[in-house]
Amino acid sequence: MDLGLHGKRVLITGASQGIGEGLAEVFAEEGCDLHLTARQTDKLQRIAARLSDRFGGTVTVQGADLSQPQAAQTIVEEAGDIDVLVNNAGAIPGGDLWQVDAESWRRGWDVKVMGYIDMTRLVYARMKARGHGVILNNIGNGGENFDFSYVCGSTGNAALMAFTRAIGGASLDDNIRVVGVNPGPVATDRIVNIMKRRAQERWGDESRYAELMAAYPLGRAAAVREIADLFAFLASPRSAYTSGAIFTVDGGLTSRRSI
Repeated sequence: MDLGLHGKRVLITGASQGIGEGLAEVFAEEGCDLHLTARQTDKLQRIAARLSDRFGGTVTVQGADLSQPQAAQTIVEEAGDIDVLVNNAGAIPGGDLWQVDAESWRRGWDVKVMGYIDMTRLVYARMKARGHGVILNNIGNGGENFDFSYVCGSTGNAALMAFTRAIGGASLDDNIRVVGVNPGPVATDRIVNIMKRRAQERWGDESRYAELMAAYPLGRAAAVREIADLFAFLASPRSAYTSGAIFTVDGGLTSRRSI
């Protein structure tokens, strides 16, 4: 399927690993020019070299930490005019209300919650001036599954869901689409580490994490590509009537819990 994305300029935050790296690959495969940001510039450079060699598009990189003042402004200025923004940076810490202290809570929200909001505020204004654009937010199904042991993340993700719907509900008036994706467990190093920690807490043996993974639908987490392909479709003209919506991709976990 030709998604009509060839030549589009795409800015992806948190692009050095996991879903972010997968997003970069899918958009490069579609013929997009990329601007990739993350704190780990060396990883970005390796990804950029690989994608340029394989797909031939332009890939620029920028080291940036969205928890720092003015970081969003610096990213947007260096990226220039873009057609698609993918907000992906940040991982909110797990733990209950007492395990996540105030400093850790604010640090997690500075990158993911406020980072998404700051990037959207700046990029939206530029897209409005140009007359078009797409903003995609990688959020997480924790915002739909309120979890005492992930209270900081559940609360932050729920806030980003509300933010996405609030902005995306009216953004088509400016020919801009704002859409969110809520992945469940995805096969990245992060989910493996989380499962190892839970196995250690439950059985005192982190090597039993595979037993927890086996409880997921189809006995596995989602592949990165299964998430990234959805982002590419949502960014494309084939999804031109989609805005202010959240798409949950978790093998039905959220629906099971609602029964």
